[in-house]
Amino acid sequence: MRGWWQELAGLVLPVDCAGCGALRVLVCAECREVLSGAGEGPVRPSPSPAGLPVVRAAAVYEGAVRSLLLAHKERGALPLAGVLGGALAAAVLAGARGGPGGAGDVVLVPVPSARRQVRARGHDPARRIALAAAGRLRRAGVPARVAPVLALRRAVADQAGLGARQRRENLAGALAVRRGGWRLTAGAARIVLVDDLITTGATLAEAARAVRAAGLVTGPAAGAGASPGAALRAAVVAAPADSFRRIERAPRV
Repeated sequence: MRGWWQELAGLVLPVDCAGCGALRVLVCAECREVLSGAGEGPVRPSPSPAGLPVVRAAAVYEGAVRSLLLAHKERGALPLAGVLGGALAAAVLAGARGGPGGAGDVVLVPVPSARRQVRARGHDPARRIALAAAGRLRRAGVPARVAPVLALRRAVADQAGLGARQRRENLAGALAVRRGGWRLTAGAARIVLVDDLITTGATLAEAARAVRAAGLVTGPAAGAGASPGAALRAAVVAAPADSFRRIERAPRV
């Protein structure tokens, strides 16, 4: 009920831009441009946790992007999922260009929030953004769907304030694929782990471990339920500026 009322209020009441404060607009044109995917690129935290797949991010986590993500995640500005989902879709599309994986669906696997966080916030931010992204991808002609196959199998501490090593230890073995999860990912060309933000990479690395252990992707750990040719990737809305990797291009001759 809380989520429903927040959604309705956001649609009918005058609001200011959650990114910069511009009057009477949910997201102004300038903030939409920041989340258009124009600044999209590959990201890699340093140090990078073992098992982290290739990750693409749509924008730098600063300024308006940071404000928009926090408004959606912590303050229940649910209509923001649309523009954030569009940014995530741009990162997913960029990651698909020229990469492995044949014809088939793109399956978005959101990183799950702890139940206590979902209750406190009234929604699951990553899943909501993933659903918006999948809709955007389908409108662009890309067969995409959301498969919420990951679940926490034990309690974890709040990640806020933890360093990279502490986050890895906190999350080690915490995620697992739900029973029968392979049915939701069957036929996938790419399985893309998605979240709103990457910082140390510990969460996405743990999600990747769980997906590989369940045999949902090709590779050494793939099992009987793996989708033939399925490749594992990750995409997020935003990442810190210093985690964006410059792509070195061969010099012209």
